[in-house]
Amino acid sequence: MAKKLFIAATLLIVALALNGCSPGPAKTVSLHKTDANTAVKDKSAGKVPLRVAVSSILSPKETLTVYQPAVEYMEDKLGHPVVLLQRKTYKEVNDLVQSGGADVAFVCSGGYVAGNATFGMELLALPEVKGDTRYQSYIIARNREAKSILDLRGRSFAFTDPMSFSGRIAPVHMLISQGVDSDRFFSRTFFTFSHDNAIRAVADGIADAAAVDSMIFDRAVEMEPDLGKRVYIIDKSLRVGNPPVVVNPAIDTGLKQRLRDVLLAMHGDEKGRKALKALTYDKFVMADDNYYAELKTLWRSTREKL
Repeated sequence: MAKKLFIAATLLIVALALNGCSPGPAKTVSLHKTDANTAVKDKSAGKVPLRVAVSSILSPKETLTVYQPAVEYMEDKLGHPVVLLQRKTYKEVNDLVQSGGADVAFVCSGGYVAGNATFGMELLALPEVKGDTRYQSYIIARNREAKSILDLRGRSFAFTDPMSFSGRIAPVHMLISQGVDSDRFFSRTFFTFSHDNAIRAVADGIADAAAVDSMIFDRAVEMEPDLGKRVYIIDKSLRVGNPPVVVNPAIDTGLKQRLRDVLLAMHGDEKGRKALKALTYDKFVMADDNYYAELKTLWRSTREKL
């Protein structure tokens, strides 16, 4: 079934190209099927579960594989049922947090900056990955002769999500900072709504290039070394704070502190380390808004193009 869905999506993209799509704002083309209501079943009748929202930084199936151990760890340590809510776009996750439909969320850095500016979304914790609390956008391409994003004029390009720092904000900023109109630069653009699908789109020739999360790209190449021979990093953005865990500003103060304590202590026991390994994190550390200061400036300067 997954193969048939991918083929159908590929044919749709080819059809758009043959119909002569003109340069302009990115079209929304999903390369996977998403069940917006995917959730972990509540095992404790009578208790209102803690709702943890996740946006599809990865494809839906991979997202469940990666986040499920963390959800089970939180449930065990809190002694309370925890439900995982998966959504297709970063905006949908932000809307859940803002409306009170989710208590906690794993969001992208761009989603945090937008949520913080619009309704006061608060940082809870920050992941450390290979000793680093910052990451960046990689511009990847099939053509190794390209040396920067400016060499991609007239090419097809895959973005991940309109709110994504690495998959949208960074490449748009990289272009407009050079006086280039990002809406007219590429021949065709579309959204994949996950970084692994954006990588695959370039590797399989669906797009000439893409902008992706550096941590996810490095992980993908580590798991599948052949990707490094088919897809090349041709440009990099500035580095910003890693995608954080956040909460609604109205959350109970005591619950917020308990959640933070659980995350910060996660690397201290075997089950927690297994959950962190699934996430490819070393540990969680205290989050500081200063990690996102430069990104906030980028977001304000590019938001009309996003």
